Amino acid sequence: MMRPDGRKAEELRPVRIVPGYVEMPAGSALVEFGKTRVICTASVEERLPAWLHQAQLKSPEKSGWITAEYSILPGAGSRRTRREATAGKASGRTLEIQRLIGRSFRAVADLKALGPRTVWVDCDVIQADGGTRTAAITGGFVALVSALRALKDDGIIPEIPIDGHLAAVSVGVRKGEVILDLDYIEDSDADVDCNVVMTENGELVEVQATGEKKTFPREHLDLMLDYAGDAIGELIRLQKEALRIDHTAPDG
Repeated sequence: MMRPDGRKAEELRPVRIVPGYVEMPAGSALVEFGKTRVICTASVEERLPAWLHQAQLKSPEKSGWITAEYSILPGAGSRRTRREATAGKASGRTLEIQRLIGRSFRAVADLKALGPRTVWVDCDVIQADGGTRTAAITGGFVALVSALRALKDDGIIPEIPIDGHLAAVSVGVRKGEVILDLDYIEDSDADVDCNVVMTENGELVEVQATGEKKTFPREHLDLMLDYAGDAIGELIRLQKEALRIDHTAPDG
């Protein structure tokens, strides 16, 4: 089956990561997956969320927290979407994506080594053409590591409290074929939609797989994970290039 943009089934869209895209936050990046573009920023607060502060009042060890917010700008798609701030609350989809992003980062972070502070990773979609949540995770990780590196450089923490890189990508089944990194046309017509978050060691952080129109066999899931694993390896290589990390050597 020929894909709308001519890609092979297992082929990523052109991916670009621009670190330091926004000057003011501790860390930032612009990430592009084809026409999907997300601005990710990471900001550090020298305080904990109230619920975590209360929970640690009697504990001798104080751990930190990493959390995320996600939004799509009104003009990100072909039709204007209403700002959720105007509606007065975030949609269920937005809350689900924010939780996914935060969980993903905390899965590879040493929160005790971070210390009693909060890192906010904000992901704002400025152009949406499918795969916005996975792009947000991939670019948001670069912003997060940049912010943690700034804390280390300032002598606030001794080491970057991250156990390893991670990235995310979408996969799915459309017209009976497993395909990688779906754009909007493919995603809106997919039989199966799946988002995979994985570490550089190939360990899974999260798999969100749904039969949108029909059930699917185990073989399709296995192939989706194979495609995702290869793609995430490439995305992590691009992350390390953006962060100027030698991908042949251990992170320092």
